[in-house]
Amino acid sequence: MDLRLPGPRRGAWSRGPRRLLAAGAAVAVLAGAGTWTAVAGDDPPAVHRADRVMEVGDGIRLDTSYFTSATGGRRPAVLLGHGFGGSKDDVRQQAEELARDGYAVLTWSARGFGRSTGKIGLNDPDGEVADVSKLLDWLAEQPQVRLDGDGDPRVGMAGASYGGAAALLAAGHDPRVDAVAPAITYWNLADALFPNGVFKKLWAGIFVNSGGGCQAFEATVCRMYERVAESGTPDAGARALLEERSPSAVGDRIKVPTLLVQGQSDSLFPLGQADAAAKAIRAGGAPVAVDWIAGGHDGGDPETDRVQARVTAWFDRYLKGDESVGTGPAFRVTRTGGVDSTDGEAQLRGASADSYPGLTGDGTSVALTGRTQTFGNPPGANPPAVSALPGLGGSGGLAQLSALGVGISLDFPGQYARFASAPLRDDLRITGSPTVTVHVESTSDDAVLFGKVYDVAPDGARQVLPARLVSPVRVEDAGSGKDVTLTLPAIDHEVEKGHRLSLVLSATDLGYASPAAPATYTVSLKGDLNVPTAPGVTTAAAPLPSWVWWLPVTGVLVAAALLLTTRRRTAGPAPDPALADVPLQITGLSKRYAKSADRYAVRDLTFRVEKGQVLGLLGPNGAGKTTTLRMLMGLITPDGGEIRVFGHAIRPGAPVLSRVGAFVEGAGFLPHLSGRENLELYWKATGRPAEDAHLDEALEIAGLGEALARAVRTYSQGMRQRLAIAQAMLGLPDLLILDEPTNGLDPPQIREMREVMIRYAAAGRTVIVSSHLLAEVEQSCTHLVVMDRGRLVQTGPVGEIVGSGRTLLVGTSAPLGEPLVEKVAALEGVASAVRTEDGLLVRLDADGSAPRLVAELVRLEVPVQSVGPHRRLEDAFLTLIGGSA
Repeated sequence: MDLRLPGPRRGAWSRGPRRLLAAGAAVAVLAGAGTWTAVAGDDPPAVHRADRVMEVGDGIRLDTSYFTSATGGRRPAVLLGHGFGGSKDDVRQQAEELARDGYAVLTWSARGFGRSTGKIGLNDPDGEVADVSKLLDWLAEQPQVRLDGDGDPRVGMAGASYGGAAALLAAGHDPRVDAVAPAITYWNLADALFPNGVFKKLWAGIFVNSGGGCQAFEATVCRMYERVAESGTPDAGARALLEERSPSAVGDRIKVPTLLVQGQSDSLFPLGQADAAAKAIRAGGAPVAVDWIAGGHDGGDPETDRVQARVTAWFDRYLKGDESVGTGPAFRVTRTGGVDSTDGEAQLRGASADSYPGLTGDGTSVALTGRTQTFGNPPGANPPAVSALPGLGGSGGLAQLSALGVGISLDFPGQYARFASAPLRDDLRITGSPTVTVHVESTSDDAVLFGKVYDVAPDGARQVLPARLVSPVRVEDAGSGKDVTLTLPAIDHEVEKGHRLSLVLSATDLGYASPAAPATYTVSLKGDLNVPTAPGVTTAAAPLPSWVWWLPVTGVLVAAALLLTTRRRTAGPAPDPALADVPLQITGLSKRYAKSADRYAVRDLTFRVEKGQVLGLLGPNGAGKTTTLRMLMGLITPDGGEIRVFGHAIRPGAPVLSRVGAFVEGAGFLPHLSGRENLELYWKATGRPAEDAHLDEALEIAGLGEALARAVRTYSQGMRQRLAIAQAMLGLPDLLILDEPTNGLDPPQIREMREVMIRYAAAGRTVIVSSHLLAEVEQSCTHLVVMDRGRLVQTGPVGEIVGSGRTLLVGTSAPLGEPLVEKVAALEGVASAVRTEDGLLVRLDADGSAPRLVAELVRLEVPVQSVGPHRRLEDAFLTLIGGSA
């Protein structure tokens, strides 16, 4: 692939008709003009930011930020766009880094997002794309920006998702754009949301909701969505509207160097979108590089630091003109290479090629076997099969399992056909889109099928759907039968020797709209599965770093020292028999902030938790509670100290973690399934035996009763929370960790949740709960650990901590007269005395004590019935942390 600098530049941006048109809608700076603020940074040069609101015509105002370094001289500019549902604030960090690297950077919130006004037009050429041209006009007037001609700034554009599409569209509409680096974005939005004529309903709904609802969009876009969502079938008008707002509409006019970063974990904009963009832009003669990252819209590792470094290098080469800068290979793909034993994170390694192989290049054929099969599309297409879970539950519940690489795919019997290969004789690396031809017949006019290829383990018990992707296809006029060639999802996945490939054609999928009318499909194979292998893609070569030379010498010296001192390294600390019955012992635990030698998230933390306790973990924001819980669950590694659960030291993947259950964020449930079915599906995904789930016991503790048989979509928030707790209780873990379990609940629901926790601990198990509801913690917890600024402030029984105050409630058998109250207030050691409905509220001073107060009350003939501490947990908490909450 030719990655040379482009030839002679285009003519300068003239003052012709387009310039006059732009001038007619001149950008007006309205608010914050000239307001410069220094952005703090560890390294010079300093970065300055100016926030402005710009009017771009028709009353539309865009909220912008302009970043420059303190160094003088003109420099290239970069426009940074944000993702859908976000704002300019999301790209501030990257803007600051680019400014330090010598760029003038402008960020903005697109129409309808952040503080910008207007309706969302999905990158309408007459709306959001025209706005970019006006931002370019403004950049051309700035004294810091290098110009290629009158009104023509030297400028690149970058952004992810929505912002990435804006960069591509601007490059096609405005010849002043000089280089682009879009990430995880679309080339053809109609193909992305209506792949092969099938409506991607779940993602489309997330789009609309994250934008603020249909009313936040242009009327034409809103009407289009409502029409397609109601019918379940995209029409020609819907396709036309999305296509005219897609980069593909101006693909033949994009003539600038383009770095395409696309996500492998992305059911919204899969790898095929970048493939189509690469082909079109390369056909126009521009340099193109393609980078497949480990993350995407469905999660995974976004590789932020590496990607931003590559984008900067791309702009250094094509904006600054620095030919000494390497822009990376023409094609790069990130592959997972196991798990780092120190922190439990997936290890990533890169593979590359000198040219982009595409999705259907060199490959091999894999024979499939299977008879002709008949299966049904159920009425209402319900229940649907499950592949990806976009937007359901964030990082909790089933989505959390998905992010950890645990298979969650589910196909319902009678709703799919399956064809399988023989066990593979060698490892097989799939890089691209497999294809297969099948014959389809339907009792309805149209059939909708979802094709996917599973990697099946030798025992058949474990199957993985790579990247959790499916390919939908609408087969029209299928009544008389039709041969259909399916292009299956583009993936990069290694199938191990001895595994099988399994082709599944399902009638339904959770993310898509299927026909509501029942139908019967008959499918048979018409050939082998063609699998692209991209043999030219190999592990990326890199210069050997200096440590390659000094590490062996150091290793010899270290080994010699170990031998001389007879010290041996072991896989981990041995279990401590003395702590075998102790649920949790934390000793000297410390965790520093990243890249800091003296700033601690947690420092020298020590406490112990016994069986049967419900322990409340309290502290203001930033106290270190979340960091402590993450270390306890083995998600991050301490810098010092140790955590022992039942005597075993906690390390990532430690077997003893099977005795720990956790609910750390809102769980995601499939709304159409019942509560019981959701839990059964969750436990199945863990791969552990069904009898180990103790499902009935967990459900009895959660107390959901007959609601377990109902669809989760009918549940109240309180019922969903209890179901989430039941999910954490599966397997009846001896130690249960709950983070904010009462969030969003009303008082009756909070009371129910309190009873759930108390019942669970009553059987001799242990519960640790982190919560900001101090009154609730006071009623549900037996013990407390209070943290502040990473350190332990106090630990002990709730009554002991609450009762250590100096305010006492004196209960009396009869109301007291004011003269008697005044006598009590005048006693030595009493700071104040106030009448209450039940007696007296007495605050002692430093010299006062409860025994002496009682003696004096008896002497004054006060009819005392009771004396006790009167301090809420909130009072105790604020006293302990010194008001830092």
